[in-house]
Amino acid sequence: RKHHLVPFGEFVPPLFGWVLNVLHIPMSDFSRGARVQEPLKAAGERLAIGICYEDVFGEEVIGQLPEATLLVNMSNDAWFGERIAPWQHTQIAQTRALETGRYMLRATNTGVTSIIDHRGQLVASLPQLKTDALHGTAQGRTGATPYALAGNVPIVSLCLMLLAGLQWRRRQHKIAVTKESA
Repeated sequence: RKHHLVPFGEFVPPLFGWVLNVLHIPMSDFSRGARVQEPLKAAGERLAIGICYEDVFGEEVIGQLPEATLLVNMSNDAWFGERIAPWQHTQIAQTRALETGRYMLRATNTGVTSIIDHRGQLVASLPQLKTDALHGTAQGRTGATPYALAGNVPIVSLCLMLLAGLQWRRRQHKIAVTKESA
């Protein structure tokens, strides 16, 4: 079941229900699936399933590792039409494949259905808005990449250190200006 629901598309955020009532917008709330879900077993592999834009969240994808041997994403990219967004979504999927060292299989209704290898390279794909079946081979993989082990911790830590350094420099500058004017 899908865990990361789309605000206003699949659920109404708290405090916003009144807007729908005032505007008489019919809408149903989907129910959120469990945050951590066991990989689906199929054909001797363990599949980490992502629905729609859930592959945007790297931390959620690595939450299914190391058990999952393949990543699978099913997406309705019809919202985007013939714009670049389906290709951006594909690039995000390529990033997840590279970060996890796993093949990513993407099935879309109007977007870019594709097979992406563990290095983030497109192995096979269908043209956008093309109804067809994509045939290819994907190899299940195990192991852990640095991102799968550490997630966003290194980059968040670097950003915090940068902010702390900038704050320290600003204080040093204020102290120097205060001493000069005294």
